[in-house]
Amino acid sequence: MTTQTCPDTPQEVRSAIRSGRWKEVTAKAAQGYTQANLVIVPRALAFDFLLFCQRNPKSCPLLEVIEDGKSEPVYTAPGADLRTDLPLYRVFNNGDLVAEVDNVTEWWRGDLVSFLLGCSFTFESALVNAGIPLRHWVENKNVSMFVTNVNAETAGIFSGPMVVSMRPIPRNKVVRAVQVTSRYPLMHGAPVHIGDPSLIGIEDLNQPDYGDKIDVKDDEVPVFWACGVTPQAVALTSKPPFMITHSPGHMFVSDLRDEQLATF
Repeated sequence: MTTQTCPDTPQEVRSAIRSGRWKEVTAKAAQGYTQANLVIVPRALAFDFLLFCQRNPKSCPLLEVIEDGKSEPVYTAPGADLRTDLPLYRVFNNGDLVAEVDNVTEWWRGDLVSFLLGCSFTFESALVNAGIPLRHWVENKNVSMFVTNVNAETAGIFSGPMVVSMRPIPRNKVVRAVQVTSRYPLMHGAPVHIGDPSLIGIEDLNQPDYGDKIDVKDDEVPVFWACGVTPQAVALTSKPPFMITHSPGHMFVSDLRDEQLATF
């Protein structure tokens, strides 16, 4: 990951992305504003995916559903365009990753339904403000993400494993990290696992399935949150005929303030 200066507002982020001036991982971008995972599927699969989100609210907390053929998220970011305003997208055909591109205009179809899902990047500012350091911020890296042995709840054609993001947390700040992130249930909320990664099927923290390797120091504990990359792992298992997603770490930055979605 390079170290370009992060734009300060959601509008600046999206404008810079759309014009090709900024194509970075979005951690630290427009701090204080809600970021989102993106999943786009054909209308024929939209109910199944909506049901999948309902049954898996930790991994896929719904922020907005954009009806078929439309690309403007009028609730979360009026005027934005989901075809162009994320730094990097992934395109899947029958479960195969066939393209990773900086816009999806050539892949767009009139029957596509878009889903914006809460992202853990949103609560990172709250963690930092609570005095909890984030090493991937300091090292300008993407967060580590892992496929687990925990199966998501099946819905229609969609089935597969939960993906988690991992952040090393100082041992004496783990309880505080749980308290802070539990305020954001629409951003995955409290952790789903703390400590021994082997208990959720992760063999080696030095080999993430997505994102960058982040070292865990002796005085730290690996803490795992449900992750919105879960639909991408599910795509590999379920093999939907067509799906577009964000590339891990390259999120949609909305106009919503983090605190608008905090529960207390």
